[in-house]
Amino acid sequence: QVQLVESGGGLVQPGGSLRLSCAASGNINSFSVMGWYRQAPGNQRELVGSISSVGSTNYADSVKGRFTISRDYAKNAWYLQMNNLKPEDTALYYCNLDLRSYPGIHRYWGQGTQVTGSS
Repeated sequence: QVQLVESGGGLVQPGGSLRLSCAASGNINSFSVMGWYRQAPGNQRELVGSISSVGSTNYADSVKGRFTISRDYAKNAWYLQMNNLKPEDTALYYCNLDLRSYPGIHRYWGQGTQVTGSS
């Protein structure tokens, strides 16, 4: 059974930086995508960025150039480095894992961590 635990959220000043972490327990060797999503109040959950099992990355236009996804293979963890945070980045952030599970792919979610970019 796979579980995701995320951490690192908090209150930061506009222009500041924050790193979110997501750690997976269980066997995730068959993962296809590790990602980060966010959901602001009143909005739908949106993709922030993702990294595939072959290392390709994808970012939302709103965070491109400011946010970076990376992975620590030994720890089964992945991270979202957020730089130059803006008030509009305020949201509940969720890590995500897509795991190959015959006959398809199963999607797992972290519990969410709050990021607030305000003075």
